[in-house]
Amino acid sequence: MFSIIQAAGWPIWPLIACSILSLAIVIERFVSLKTSKIAPPKLLDEVLSVTRSSLPGPDVVSQLEQNSALGEVLASGLRALNSDPRCSPEDLRATMEGTGRTVAHRMERYLSALATIASAAPLLGLFGTVVGMIEIFGSQAPGGSTGGNPAQLAHGISIALYNTAFGLMVAIPSLIFWRYFRSRVDAYLLTLELSAERLARHLRHARK
Repeated sequence: MFSIIQAAGWPIWPLIACSILSLAIVIERFVSLKTSKIAPPKLLDEVLSVTRSSLPGPDVVSQLEQNSALGEVLASGLRALNSDPRCSPEDLRATMEGTGRTVAHRMERYLSALATIASAAPLLGLFGTVVGMIEIFGSQAPGGSTGGNPAQLAHGISIALYNTAFGLMVAIPSLIFWRYFRSRVDAYLLTLELSAERLARHLRHARK
């Protein structure tokens, strides 16, 4: 591996840094975007069951808030009703929507960095290719004589090819994972929105 890095020359180091950063983001997002941390499947039904007869107390709401992202959104609505029992349905929805935007921002954390790496890695590879081409032209003897420097020519070719390949190797997985996480976040946001709407309807009927 070290011999490949040597053959690729110094332009490979920014790509290596991008690959390490991309891998760290992917691992962090896999851990942070687990279903159990965002939208546990049975949580909404449990909240609807608990609120069927009366609103839960502050301690229960605090536990719900710490449960998951969905729990945080639902807890904001319950807390709004606890603080103001006459809270209108519009204000209730606005409160949960505001919390939902905060949760959405947290779920989208680092995704823009991953997209930037996916866009920048091919350009960094192209930069390495240009450096390799400069090495190739520099290997030619001045005055148009044949021959030139074979070692410098080979080094220039290796820089050009290795950087092009490595740039694509970094960009393609980064783009794939960015699209995967983007679709996963969108699905979670839809779940949170529908769950908040269902809780708002449930609370409105329960207060009648």
